[in-house]
Amino acid sequence: MADQTVASLFTQSIPREEILVSAVDRDVLRSLAGELAELANRDIEQDKADLWRRHNALEPTRPVVFCDPENGWNEIITPDQIQCEGSLARSWETHLRKEIYWADSMGDDKVVDPVLRVRHVYTESDWGMHERVSRSEAQGSYRWEAPLVNYDLLDRLHFPTIDVDREATEQLMLLAGETFADLLTVELNTQWWWTLGMTWTLINLRGFTQFMLDMYDHPAGLHRLMEILRDGHVSKLDFLEDNDLLSLNNDNTYVGSGGFGFTDELPQTDFTGRVRTTDMWGFCESQETVGVSPDMFEEFVFPYQLPILERFGLNCYGCCEPLDKRWHVVKRIPRLRRVSVSPWADVEAMAENLGGDYIYSFKPSPADLARPNIDADRIRAELRRAMDITRGCRLEVIMKDNHTLANTPSNAARWCQIAREEAEKT
Repeated sequence: MADQTVASLFTQSIPREEILVSAVDRDVLRSLAGELAELANRDIEQDKADLWRRHNALEPTRPVVFCDPENGWNEIITPDQIQCEGSLARSWETHLRKEIYWADSMGDDKVVDPVLRVRHVYTESDWGMHERVSRSEAQGSYRWEAPLVNYDLLDRLHFPTIDVDREATEQLMLLAGETFADLLTVELNTQWWWTLGMTWTLINLRGFTQFMLDMYDHPAGLHRLMEILRDGHVSKLDFLEDNDLLSLNNDNTYVGSGGFGFTDELPQTDFTGRVRTTDMWGFCESQETVGVSPDMFEEFVFPYQLPILERFGLNCYGCCEPLDKRWHVVKRIPRLRRVSVSPWADVEAMAENLGGDYIYSFKPSPADLARPNIDADRIRAELRRAMDITRGCRLEVIMKDNHTLANTPSNAARWCQIAREEAEKT
């Protein structure tokens, strides 16, 4: 079994030496960009954007459908389809091919736009210590050694720091602009986080079993660790705001654990061009604490997430953890708009909890797509049941967390077809 340090001292974006595209790769990229631009300019894309905008405003609409195959993309867009040679060009090509597939074949409500979003070139440090991971394969299960073996080591932690290479970022933007000139709009837009929930970091640092014991054996130490994680996340947000590194996500940006950010409610009315967290959607979740009681969650997790979420103009909460038993806590989040209803949640209880006051972000089980011959009747019946239960809710149906499509790429599009057919009946 190989022993790897997968959480390295620094999280790094594209290395400076890889900021190049050959003439041959450029031709491949421009051909795909032209195809994408043509698809993105269809009237249906604006119709889908308007649907998301009305849905996010809590207007009654048909259920909105989105499917991200996630790891299943490896079975839809296989390595032999990628024509480019350079690493940067290959990443751009993969992105373009995904967007084209969404537009041409997927059949969901994802908007495809003629935009290439480029990330800053940067490094981000860890918290002063990091876990060591052992795995036998590149993908799949693994174990890790948590570095915070006791709370006497808390003084070794420090807030992560971000170092932006502005010269390399400008070089990357210029290259993207030259490569996709007159075909796609190039935007500098870095998603600096997926979640601000903190418990993933907590578990990596302390270990899952030890965290569960700490709530009884070392509550003071655990509270102190959560304070450090909270303050570190706040410090990161302050740095990004102060250095004008944030981008609006009130557009075709994936927000929370499902759905897109289209809204006229953001940015704030006093917005002058410099993006603040109050102009954005925020997101927290706590999947790792699924086995923690609502009371323990309320004591050890939620108080540290709340100050972060208070900064944002609209909020999303939850991912795979069922929220029906925690709703009395979670509903205290200010400006909460999108709420995840996972495959393990009580669908009926959450329909009663959310009503028409929140977006009901329903996550069907991805296991339905992980078989060579999907059971279309079962999928249809499950979706129909959920849609019937959630009448009066603002429902979106989000297929995600797919680890495989059983080497049957058509599974994703077939699921979308079924979901759209059922949504149209609602």
